[in-house]
Formats: sequence, structure tokens, C-alpha cells
Amino acid sequence: MSFLHFSFYSAFTFSTLGLAFHRTHLISALLCLESMMLSMFISLSIWSVENQTTSFTLVPILMLTFSACEAGTGLAMLVASTRTHGSDHLHNLNLLQC
Repeated sequence: MSFLHFSFYSAFTFSTLGLAFHRTHLISALLCLESMMLSMFISLSIWSVENQTTSFTLVPILMLTFSACEAGTGLAMLVASTRTHGSDHLHNLNLLQC
């Protein structure tokens, strides 16, 4: 395993750990999700270049499109929860209180 692959694997792992252990604010969870998607995008881009396959060159762009939709949805949820609850703390969001 090269240093480049190790750095992307460790970035994805640290993002997953950040999402699992630092769940106090919604914005920190969204940032962890975005860093996971960024490391996956770069890894898929490098993988398609290393294997020299033309059929998988569209996959990173497609994943980046879904990542942008996920970011927009997450920010909309952040704004909506901040307006209704007054903060972005995740412990304030309870589905049983709807």
C-alpha cells in the first residue's frame, strides 16, 4: 500500500470516527460526512486513473453530484432546525416530540 492510499484510507477512517464520537452539533456531523465524501471522491478518481479504465471515469463525477445534493439537504436541515429549535445541538432533535 502506498502512502497516497494510506492517507486517503486514514482520512476516511478519521472522518468516520469523528462522525461516531463528536455528535453534539449538526454542523460537525455534516462536516464529517463531507470529508468522507471528499476522500471517497479522490480515491475513486485516483483508482480510475491507475487502472486506466474509461468505463469508470464517470463514477467519481456521479458521486460528487450526490455529495452536493447531500450537502444542500444537510444545510437546509441545519437552517430549519436552527429556526425551530434555536440551536443546532443534536440532542434537541427528537422525533418523538413532533
